[in-house]
Amino acid sequence: MTDDIELGLLLDAIYRVYHYDFRAYSEASLKRRLSNALTHFHCDNFSRLQERVLREPQLFTELLRFLTVQVSDLFRDASYFRALRETVVPYLQTYASLKVWVAGCATGEEAYSIAILLAEEGLLDRTLIYATDINHAAGGRSSLSDYYAAAYGGAVMDRKLRKAIVFSDHSLATDTVFAEVQFASCRNVLIYFERQLQDRALGVIEDSLCRKGFLGLGSKETLRFSTVAAQFIERVPEARIYQKL
Repeated sequence: MTDDIELGLLLDAIYRVYHYDFRAYSEASLKRRLSNALTHFHCDNFSRLQERVLREPQLFTELLRFLTVQVSDLFRDASYFRALRETVVPYLQTYASLKVWVAGCATGEEAYSIAILLAEEGLLDRTLIYATDINHAAGGRSSLSDYYAAAYGGAVMDRKLRKAIVFSDHSLATDTVFAEVQFASCRNVLIYFERQLQDRALGVIEDSLCRKGFLGLGSKETLRFSTVAAQFIERVPEARIYQKL
């Protein structure tokens, strides 16, 4: 009980001082990650961590590494990308220009995976990919294209990737729509949110999608029972790919 109160006060302090809202994130997940932060920062409890966060602004940037989940892989879940190629790409090919949103991009692997797929399909030159996350300090983004370009065509691919992807700060908890897109990929993000925040995030994404736009979720996520469920149809249920009506 005491831990719950202290955790709530810590999250409230972070929101009021730094304007990052973790108050509707999954409590179990937050407790697990912040327990690791207690050890790292040599704090006995959440109250002591709150005191340090308030008095040491530089500590908060480091604390973000524990509050956010920066786990991603290149072409994570092959079946998802196969479904994109077979079901979503033919639709995207009908557009003269494309905008794609990768929400909760972590260190960028998802965004680069989608960029490479679109390059293979001849669509990258007419595509702008917005890769957003709340943690602008996440490492690795600037060097990812170098690594992937080495495997997919060297300097030419490197330039194409850098040109196509724009990394930006955006919070699904507090921010609103910033662009209209034909495809949004928000995978393995909603599982860290409580139901109310899941609905808010999905509402922002739904508002950003054009008519007949596509949405991709993680393998353990679904639109069922969400407030936007009636606005979508399941196009590839096993890959969690939906299309807006």
